[in-house]
Amino acid sequence: MDELREKIAGEITLSASPGSTMKKWRELFGITQMELAKRIKISTSTISDYESNRRLSPGVGVIKRFVDTLFKIDEGNGGTIVGQLEQLSPQKEVKEPFYVIHDFIAPISGVDFNRIIEGKIVANPNYLDSIKLFGYTRLDSLRVILELSPAEYPKLFGSTTERAFIFEKVSTGRSPLVVVRVAPIKPKVVVIHNVTNVDKLAIKIAQVEHIPLLTTKLDIDEIYKRLEKL
Repeated sequence: MDELREKIAGEITLSASPGSTMKKWRELFGITQMELAKRIKISTSTISDYESNRRLSPGVGVIKRFVDTLFKIDEGNGGTIVGQLEQLSPQKEVKEPFYVIHDFIAPISGVDFNRIIEGKIVANPNYLDSIKLFGYTRLDSLRVILELSPAEYPKLFGSTTERAFIFEKVSTGRSPLVVVRVAPIKPKVVVIHNVTNVDKLAIKIAQVEHIPLLTTKLDIDEIYKRLEKL
């Protein structure tokens, strides 16, 4: 738990946009600005100013109170979020990774994400506008299928399940969706890169799991160049 506290505090302190990072963690913990302000004993407008970057970076004292409050509120709610975050924490060292995890400074909507990657929605378009994404995981589809053990699967989510899986080196899309189907934890969005005709079973799995399935033919390096700016 101490490592998780340090991770959150460090991410805020070192962020180029500390307020946006605070907002990300507040929303991940499902806490309103009003509840947070009441517990930290500062005004809601001050929280809003921090999160919109209208106010200078919060000091160490504010960040400590912020992190402590996240944990205390979650503890009062049964510790669900902290438990999930600790379960999803990746190893400090990964040799020859076949996946790359990236978190956004601030969450974006599923619709905006699809626009940025110039995606085409092939399953569950109605779910996309209600989704917030806090990051993505870039996956080598073949290596995930051949090398990923069940125990390693949660590491693909980094600090949150509110993310998109982007599968590269895909032929039809069936295998990545089968992996998602049998896994205990699901991403919010699945993207398969450079596939013209998506396998019907892949589409069916996405529909059953209520996961928006996107395809894109945008150059893979351009996709990550755009997303890493967020």
